[in-house]
Amino acid sequence: MDSLGTYRYLEINGEPLFLREHGQGIPTLLLHAGVADGRMWAPQLPGLGDKLRLIIPDLRGYGQSAIPNRPFAYHEDMAALLDALAVPAAWVVGVSFGSRVGLDLALAYPGRVRGLVLISPLLDGLNTSQALASFDEEEERLLESGDLAAATELNLRMWVDGPHRSPDQVDPGVRAAVARMQMDAFQVPVPEEAHVSRLTPPASARLHAIALPTLILVGELDVEDVMEHAQVLARTIPNARLERIPAAAHMLSMEAPQAVNKLLAKFVGDVER
Repeated sequence: MDSLGTYRYLEINGEPLFLREHGQGIPTLLLHAGVADGRMWAPQLPGLGDKLRLIIPDLRGYGQSAIPNRPFAYHEDMAALLDALAVPAAWVVGVSFGSRVGLDLALAYPGRVRGLVLISPLLDGLNTSQALASFDEEEERLLESGDLAAATELNLRMWVDGPHRSPDQVDPGVRAAVARMQMDAFQVPVPEEAHVSRLTPPASARLHAIALPTLILVGELDVEDVMEHAQVLARTIPNARLERIPAAAHMLSMEAPQAVNKLLAKFVGDVER
């Protein structure tokens, strides 16, 4: 056991996947951001574990889950994980990249998802801003040059500080935690035959088909793309509700865990009542 509860590896679709579990109650799958891993949920657990059974995987390529030397799909892994845990259906809470995985799971296996909480969402298939395109180009350049420290700092500036703050205006503990997780992710080996399979058409073209209660949470200091994508989700998913949290950016659940927990617990409780 660690501060995130009990942990183990499970064989999922023929490959080991690292999993933490915490609490009891309504099954709830927590899917981390692309600059993080399952450790990012630590600030939330004290407020959620009394009512929810928290299922916290490290997605492949993050934390302690290796990338397999073959094609794989994140949403297929999550469906198989629920099978392995004998969970017929779970709430799905995803941050950023995790929200993409959650949406794909809900579209591919709607019967396996009880509801969605999408935090700082970014969607496949939508146009990106020039700022985000420039970020992607600079990150690729730094990674190709082997400068992992600079690539990590670039990600902190984009996804932790955001466009409206300097590093000294951000909780240093949050910044340090994300730096550790991002650096770890950059050092995960990528086998030659690895390939991520995605839904076709992408989720952004199929949002009207999501007939699930959906809560969307964004920090008011996040990047332009996230704010726009959240609006698209709120307009297009029939049962969606959008909430904005002040004084926080992309890593919303780490910066404002109590506010996120309150909204999440109330939303799940109202639906499950």
